[in-house]
Amino acid sequence: MLTRLLSNDFPRSRVLAVVLVLLLVALAFAPFLFPGVKALNVAAKVLVFVVLVASFDLLLGYTGMLSFGHAAFFGGAAYVAGHVIKVWGLTPELGLLLGTLSGAFLGLIVGFFAIRRTGIYSTMITLALAQMLFFVALQAPFTGGEDGLQSVPRGKMFGLIDLRNDMVLYYIVLAIVIAAFLLIVRTVHSPFGQVLKAIKENEPRATSLGYDTNRFKLVAFVLSAALSGLAGALKAMVMGFATLSDVHWTASGHVVLMTLVGGLGTLSGPLVGSAVVVLLENKLGEIGHVLAEMTQIEWFSTLGESVTMVTGLIFIVCVLLFRKGIMGEIIAFMERRKK
Repeated sequence: MLTRLLSNDFPRSRVLAVVLVLLLVALAFAPFLFPGVKALNVAAKVLVFVVLVASFDLLLGYTGMLSFGHAAFFGGAAYVAGHVIKVWGLTPELGLLLGTLSGAFLGLIVGFFAIRRTGIYSTMITLALAQMLFFVALQAPFTGGEDGLQSVPRGKMFGLIDLRNDMVLYYIVLAIVIAAFLLIVRTVHSPFGQVLKAIKENEPRATSLGYDTNRFKLVAFVLSAALSGLAGALKAMVMGFATLSDVHWTASGHVVLMTLVGGLGTLSGPLVGSAVVVLLENKLGEIGHVLAEMTQIEWFSTLGESVTMVTGLIFIVCVLLFRKGIMGEIIAFMERRKK
């Protein structure tokens, strides 16, 4: 069953397999390894961004389309899920479903226009439409404007599972993330996924073979947007709010950073990239204080106020020294050792 689910695509290296298993075990036992509500919220945030980054990687890493519209799908779905749960009083599973569908709908609209151009022109179309949604979110009454949508209740999933318990919520999110990840694995290694790879490598050749490349790219765009919507809905449920920063174009840039740090076109890259960036954002201040005490250099204590600068430096280092990302370089190293 596992072989069929993974499309017979097991890791090509035992070391890589061990790394992936250790990452999964770390996520499963995170509540026990790092007890406390704050640590649990950080771990849940990592899981949310794993889905978002994996959805982006599906589009860029396997289809070759760079989108700056994922913030719109992510933030729009967060608003929809938060609104239907808080205002309409729907259950969390319906909020997740409607959030995912709203992401897919937005992806259909954006993708319809984006696939008609290539390269930077396609990217700028996604950016322009995403910014249009940002201004809609700024002015629409149900979003809360600059204050955002606050105090989204967690409720009970299926009327039985109480999500107000942080531990229960974490494992529900983990189960959803694993299911989404397996869907992406299945998609990438299906005949549909092979066509997407062919389009990325040489679109004119794929067209000459009789494939309707625009249709395949649109389906990939909608699927990627739907998964982004799922991440946004999870974010509203886990964090309890949705704000304008979720739909701003800088959120899309954040996703690009995580993807490149983890490794573009690698199924394990989104997990590593999300973990590295999110942990830096939340723990950089503590790391700075430790370094300040060890070195007696007070400047380190201000690192918590310079998160953007530090993540930018990490991005530059990765681009210059680890162009394939962390997991990409590990996979390339393992392949070189085989030869």
